[in-house]
Amino acid sequence: MTDRNPDCPCTYPGCPRHGICRECIAYHRKMGEFTACMFSKEAERTWDRSFRKLAEDRKG
Repeated sequence: MTDRNPDCPCTYPGCPRHGICRECIAYHRKMGEFTACMFSKEAERTWDRSFRKLAEDRKG
């Protein structure tokens, strides 16, 4: 059984990796993306995991 992080900020419905950090990081890295936990709550809700969105979010 895999431990799930109860504080996972991802809002993507039905995500099979929700709260399983190592699987989430591996998946998004393979896709050339960043994980939900790297974004503000507002930016995370866009589901855009790109570097462009992360830089825009951090620039704030």
